[in-house]
Amino acid sequence: MNNWNPGSWRDFPIKQQPTYNDLEKLKKVEKELATYPPLIFAEEARRLKSQLAQVVEGNAFLLQGGDCAESFNAFNANNIKDLFKVMMQMAVVLTFSGGCPVVKVGRIAGQFAKPRSSDFEEIKGVSLPSYRGDIINNMDFTQKDRTPKAKKLLKAYNQSAATLNLLRAFARGGMADLHKVHAWNLDFVKDNTLGEMYEQLANKISETLKFMESCGITSENTSKLRETVLYTSHEALLLNYEEALTRRDSLSGDWYDCSAHMLWIGDRTRGLNDAHIEYFRGIHNPIGCKVGPSMKEDELIELIDALNPENEAGRLNLIVRMGHEKVADIFPKLLRKVKQEGKKVVWSCDPMHGNTTKTDNGYKTRDFEAILSEVKQFFQIHKAEGTYAGGIHLEMTGQNVTECTGSESAAITAEGLSSRYHTQCDPRLNADQALELAFMIADTLKEARA
Repeated sequence: MNNWNPGSWRDFPIKQQPTYNDLEKLKKVEKELATYPPLIFAEEARRLKSQLAQVVEGNAFLLQGGDCAESFNAFNANNIKDLFKVMMQMAVVLTFSGGCPVVKVGRIAGQFAKPRSSDFEEIKGVSLPSYRGDIINNMDFTQKDRTPKAKKLLKAYNQSAATLNLLRAFARGGMADLHKVHAWNLDFVKDNTLGEMYEQLANKISETLKFMESCGITSENTSKLRETVLYTSHEALLLNYEEALTRRDSLSGDWYDCSAHMLWIGDRTRGLNDAHIEYFRGIHNPIGCKVGPSMKEDELIELIDALNPENEAGRLNLIVRMGHEKVADIFPKLLRKVKQEGKKVVWSCDPMHGNTTKTDNGYKTRDFEAILSEVKQFFQIHKAEGTYAGGIHLEMTGQNVTECTGSESAAITAEGLSSRYHTQCDPRLNADQALELAFMIADTLKEARA
């Protein structure tokens, strides 16, 4: 690590970066950002790493979810609150029904930058830079909107800080109290079979809490009944932003990316000799890396060795995103190789990115049955190999959107996508669909632990 520093990535090839017209302004913004307070503290990241070590050992489960790309325009307290509520619902379903502690990590308070398949987008013969997230440019298809603007980094920081502040208030200020388990049910979820299932579970929890109170265990004297922690994460795509928020911890002397508790590398930017690997190898946060269908066994071991040379449990989360038609053919070979080499990693399933399609009417979508199929296969493969399926990674929202088709609870058709299609980039599960998936995973966890 002697040859690493927060800016050493600049000497390496880098992919998926915007082209700024005014480099002097960019340097000025980066310098200003480097003076801002950290968004998270190193001890919080260490605490998350220790909890993820429990996931590696099969003693906990990782629930990671949130927006595909956060929006400056959709930034408001209600949207943050609704995501918090559905994450709490999913966590309590997994904990109570699955009999397993849940580590909660949001794709929030920093998930602004998005990789794209092409640097440019063409509409009616006009070619402009692709939309890369609100931290870089705007969605509207004009030259002005698509031109990357350095000052957006500062707005992303400020929005992340405000989001984190509210999340901490929700987590510690009473909303996470298990006595509020009924209040977490969102209005549009209540009036269907799924809402009834959740209410039945909430009733069981309430009965349990009453018994515990009679034994003298209350939320007043037991903080774990009234408080929780929702950690933050995002894809660390824009490395100049991440470098500006990288700080040396005064206690350990180690470097931490203080923009989020957990960061991950995307499938498009995981080149072993590229800038993202160079940056990630030096920070001490728990980190993730997407594992797509192009990954080879030996390449994966090299990547693990580069990112987690000490083989530290809880350091590295491998996020598998194959697609439901490929996961059974490709993933078992990777899993066996990692097991054979004795690598300590969290295995989590991203069933979203490999299952994206386009409808005849032009909407990008994901079918719930395909998502469900990949999740089921992920668990089945781990069961067959005698390993632990440690987590789920979802693009989801607490809003009543119509972006992914299918599911028993939502029953969204291709024709119905236009009703409430609000995503900044990729289609997300709505609260109904996310909760339905949580019930399915809880049953699978229960079987696995039995």
